[in-house]
Amino acid sequence: MSEKEDPIKMHKDANNLMDAGKLEEARELFLRTAELYKKKQNYFDSTTMLYKAGECSFALKEYEKAVEQFTQSAELSFDKGYDRFGVSALDYAKDCHKALGHTKEVEELAKKIKEVKAKLESAF
Repeated sequence: MSEKEDPIKMHKDANNLMDAGKLEEARELFLRTAELYKKKQNYFDSTTMLYKAGECSFALKEYEKAVEQFTQSAELSFDKGYDRFGVSALDYAKDCHKALGHTKEVEELAKKIKEVKAKLESAF
C-alpha cells in the first residue's frame, strides 16, 4: 500500500463499485480500505469496511468468506466498544452459517447475540 492511498476516496469508490454491482472488486477495495483505516486508528470505519466486504461476499453467496469478514468486524467492534454494530455483524455471520447449514454455529451465535443484547439493555 502506498502512502498516496486515500481511505476516504477508497471508501467512496468501494461503495460506488458495490452500487454498480461489481461486488468482487468492491469487496477487495473494502478490505484494503479496512486495513488502511485500521493503520490510521480509525477503528469504526475499519469495522464498517469489513462489514461491507462481508455484505459483498454474502451477495456473491461466498458464505465462508462472509463469515470471516463479519466475524472480523464483530471482534474489532466489541474490542473498541461498538457493541451494537458488533451485534449486527454477528447476526449477519449467523445468516451465513444458516445458509451453509451449520446448525451448531447458528445456535452458538444466536446465544452470543442474545447475551450481548441483554448486556446492552442492562446498561441503560
